[in-house]
Amino acid sequence: MAMDRTEKKIHTVYETQSEYETQTTRQKQEERLDWLLHKFKEDSGTYRDLEVGDDYEEKRMALRSLMNIRMPGKMADDVVRVQDEFLSEETREKGIVDVSEIPTAARQYGSGHLHADKISVWQGDITRLRIGAIVNAANSQMLGCFVPCHRCIDNAIHSAAGIELREACSHYMNRRRMQYGRRYEEPTGQAVLTEGYNLPAQYVIHTVGPIVGGRLNDQLRADLRSCYENVLKCCVENGIRSVAFCCISTGEFRFPNDEAAKIAVDTVTGFLREYSGDFERIVFNVFKDVDRELYEELLCGSCAVYE
Repeated sequence: MAMDRTEKKIHTVYETQSEYETQTTRQKQEERLDWLLHKFKEDSGTYRDLEVGDDYEEKRMALRSLMNIRMPGKMADDVVRVQDEFLSEETREKGIVDVSEIPTAARQYGSGHLHADKISVWQGDITRLRIGAIVNAANSQMLGCFVPCHRCIDNAIHSAAGIELREACSHYMNRRRMQYGRRYEEPTGQAVLTEGYNLPAQYVIHTVGPIVGGRLNDQLRADLRSCYENVLKCCVENGIRSVAFCCISTGEFRFPNDEAAKIAVDTVTGFLREYSGDFERIVFNVFKDVDRELYEELLCGSCAVYE
């Protein structure tokens, strides 16, 4: 009977079961955040005494910053476990988008493109996608972005996946440096496969895109084409049947958006001519309206490749 009275008291505060569950989930997230913030400050050494306000978003940005600047290395198992719980709940709150929910170009636009039944354009946060693999536009150090809360895709993916992703990339780079020397940097245009960890995507495929420092030239175009080709080859080799491409090299690396989109569509189209049966879906993930419009024109406009 005492238990019944306690439950009645709880439900006088929350009007519905859903409201009660939402509140308790929020409380758990706040507790996890406070605990993780303490542990990551302690782990950093330098920022052990960092002062952070009581605002949830301020604390969340501080935690992300500490995760961003943390070098690869062992973290206590209980910290990793709570981080995983926190990030998984955060992903659930953002809303997971299954690739099956995204319409194909054929369905969304009525596109007559040669592979319109296997290609999609989706505008949104790539870290929300439940899909075989998402593509990360990495840098040559392959350890993710160390700039706190930077807006690049590399930072977003590592922040959502958790510190295990940087650790996995570090193990990969250590093996390469043992083979090729301590100055080794990941070449442009290759594809490196890791798990997705706390992302809805099963895998992350990392590729280093070309950096446009001056005028665009044929070598830079070929390098970008290699990024797309090698990611697709990686998918075939590992039985990954769905993949979402970000707009490789168009941000910090300054590749012109229109040229990059054309290379992306042309390369995927050419690859599917031979390997169509190996893929269920290829998604061009965009963030900006300008990129969405470019892909829509390439897949549905006068320059689209038709049967």
